Amino acid sequence: MVQREIFETYTWMASLEEGVDYMYAVFETGGKQYRVSTGDFVFVEKVDGEPGDEVVLDKVLLVSNKGEVQVGKPYIEGAKVVAKVAKQGKQKKLIVFKYKAKKNYRKKQGHRQPYTKLSIESISV
Repeated sequence: MVQREIFETYTWMASLEEGVDYMYAVFETGGKQYRVSTGDFVFVEKVDGEPGDEVVLDKVLLVSNKGEVQVGKPYIEGAKVVAKVAKQGKQKKLIVFKYKAKKNYRKKQGHRQPYTKLSIESISV
């Protein structure tokens, strides 16, 4: 696993050195921020839409294109990330166990957080 990450890092650095057009953006959805580039897959908090639907994410905080960085205050006007819904699903079950000593109180609950898997199609400013 570590070797793969090192390989991906070297590949990414080599692509920058060769002058390949590398563009990435940081956007906000579901109270979290994600750094993406075209072709990436990202798991976000549940977004409405069926698999295959297009989603436009307009809360873009930062865009970098060939080393030229634009930062929003707080968002960049007119910037958007277009993504396609790849999958809707739920994460693995989390067990929530409440317990009070010497009081015979035990409560066991399960929770599965819904998520959306997005495929990043394009980034535009």
